[in-house]
Amino acid sequence: MLFLTIVIKHIPKIKLALFLIISILFNSQIKGQTLTGIIVNQNEQALPEVNVLNLSNGQHTHSNEQGFFRFENVSLGDTLKFSHVGYITLQTVIDNLTTPLKITLNAKSIKLDDVVIAVDINALNLITDIDIQTNPVNSSQDLLRKIPGVVMGQHAGGGKAEQIFLRGFDIDHGTDINITVDGLPVNMVSHAHGQGYADLHFVIPETIEKIDFGKGPYYQNKGNFTTAGYANFKTRQKIDSSVVKLELGQFHTHRLMGMFNVYNKNNQNAYIATEYLATDGPFESPQNFDRINIFGKYNGLLTATDKLGITASYFDSKWDASGQIPQRAVNSGLITRFGAIDDTEGGNTKRTNLLINYDKVLDETSSIKSYVYLNRYDFELYSNFTFFLEDSVNGDQIRQKENRTIYGFSSEYKKAFTTDNIKGTWHAGISLRNDQSTNNELSHTLNRQETLDRIKLGNINETNIGAYLGTTFTVNKWMFNPSVRIDYFDFNYNDALISEYQTQSVSKAIVSPKFNIIYNQSQNLQLYLKTGKGFHSNDTRVVVAQNGEKILPAAYGFDAGFIWKPTPKMLINLAYWYLYLEQEFVYVGDAGIVEPSGKSRRQGFDFSYRYQILPFLFWNLDANYSHARAIEEEKGNDYIPLAPDFTLVSSLNLVHQSGLYGSANVRFINDRPANEDNSIIAKGYTVLDVNAGQKWKNLGFGIQVQNLLNTEWNETQFATESRLQFEPKPVEEIHFTPGTPFFLKAMIEYNF
Repeated sequence: MLFLTIVIKHIPKIKLALFLIISILFNSQIKGQTLTGIIVNQNEQALPEVNVLNLSNGQHTHSNEQGFFRFENVSLGDTLKFSHVGYITLQTVIDNLTTPLKITLNAKSIKLDDVVIAVDINALNLITDIDIQTNPVNSSQDLLRKIPGVVMGQHAGGGKAEQIFLRGFDIDHGTDINITVDGLPVNMVSHAHGQGYADLHFVIPETIEKIDFGKGPYYQNKGNFTTAGYANFKTRQKIDSSVVKLELGQFHTHRLMGMFNVYNKNNQNAYIATEYLATDGPFESPQNFDRINIFGKYNGLLTATDKLGITASYFDSKWDASGQIPQRAVNSGLITRFGAIDDTEGGNTKRTNLLINYDKVLDETSSIKSYVYLNRYDFELYSNFTFFLEDSVNGDQIRQKENRTIYGFSSEYKKAFTTDNIKGTWHAGISLRNDQSTNNELSHTLNRQETLDRIKLGNINETNIGAYLGTTFTVNKWMFNPSVRIDYFDFNYNDALISEYQTQSVSKAIVSPKFNIIYNQSQNLQLYLKTGKGFHSNDTRVVVAQNGEKILPAAYGFDAGFIWKPTPKMLINLAYWYLYLEQEFVYVGDAGIVEPSGKSRRQGFDFSYRYQILPFLFWNLDANYSHARAIEEEKGNDYIPLAPDFTLVSSLNLVHQSGLYGSANVRFINDRPANEDNSIIAKGYTVLDVNAGQKWKNLGFGIQVQNLLNTEWNETQFATESRLQFEPKPVEEIHFTPGTPFFLKAMIEYNF
């Protein structure tokens, strides 16, 4: 009811905005002749975002997600040019305006010359498109690292979700970035280990075809956790050939991956992929890590206008971990950098996904994309961050455990329109997500065997309903994108540690307006201003404890920048950004407590550079500066712990037509404050990774070296108060997980 009340309350404002837009849009009559068509690749897959240029009059358009395009004011004899990154450019002369045109583009080696900047293309995604084709994703950690500005770290034996850093945020495991795979949500609300927990290890890296990402809270179809940004990983619609890959490396590391064509004809295709990975890692106590993934995907055209997709996957992982270790223990010689204070940490997790997509083309100008999903998830994690601080006899080991079921759906309607001077699209969408987390537990344990004390235990039921309405329209060289999003939450918690049964329940809604403007000076220069409001929700246990107060803190931000091709083989993106967060209200799953840290302000610059030095040689550079401070604290005590202020990633990638490939990748993160007064410093690092290989028609061979220079670096770091068993009092200092030393791995693959 609260959700409906908010919608009704804002109807007059929405109606007024829509009336003004409609008055502009339909003030003119459509003139001239219209040409429609579809663009596909050699495998009959629809190609979105293909640039279509009318060489006769200079007008241009782009294909939509279904590969369809529509051109106004076209005449017989006009020449159309079709271009897309990674495909051979094609020109055709129009000799028929009554029959829809079908264009097939064939793949080729990537060239930056083919990159066209346009208002109706997410130009920033061109950066990851280029990166994936010149330096493909090779590991689970590579997935998010492909997003410019993202830094990651693993600190629990390889099975726990990575810690993420972006735009001055220590995002922990996903609190401030919305992560999906083919639309399937990855973030876990009210998770046993922390709010927004996002584990991408169920994704087989070789199945990823494209990364759709955006920074900031400016996107109408992105809801919870979209403050620093979002990332949607898109898996391949089909594979060209089957492949088997074997990887062998140091530390008893081995991986076997296979992708197999199952069915491929008559506008229908299906493939399956599987992965097995095992390693002991560089630690003195073996990680005993192993992971198995099984993935299957079907796509088919039921009719010329109806497309069905079915995706199913299964993931299972278990590991042991040496945990975070105190710097003083290493300095004193008590342990080495790869030793442990408590090597009984570790865990196991499982995830089963079912996703069904249905796309319906209603007519030449409108379509509906819908999907439903079901997810079963199990999680158990053992950690010991403080050693003997709380329990001087048994130690401070904790268990975090839950069993979860998630189901939901999302549907989006799009309607294109055109007048004399305006071209655009209406967007309307609705979504539902329900999380049922049973036996969500935080307990004090001993040696992963005995439960000493249950700190928290209960059942969580959390529902999120979202809806949005917006339009994107272009006027000459300008594009405008006003929109509004409404999210409603229903939080329910049953505490199993109280004597009487009681359902604690709170409901809340939030309205998020957004407005983006793009100016395309030419096909080589785009200026943009993005503004909007986003939010991240709090853990259900926090929500009911706070009686609904300050449970959906909002984020307000803007980006001002440009994308520029100063030469045909060079691409530059520079942006200044600002983000204000009402409250960094974080549930700390490790301790079962709430830490409201007040208002914060972040601002900075993002810089990305792509240069094709030679037809086969590419240089990439991403540099990101951020200044993050708590607003309500006195100067000098206003640092945000672990917020990175400067990161840099650069690579040199070789992709030769002979099949020879290779790359050198450097990652740098600056020293950063580990606590509020900057008295404890998390040390920065510079790490160099290299790889090289050769591909023939059916056979490929490669080697990969992580940390070529064998640098001593800390992958994750925290300012933690802990006590060793022999110490008379606790000490607060850096606790860290060491980064991977020199690590050699070889790969061989066979395509058939």
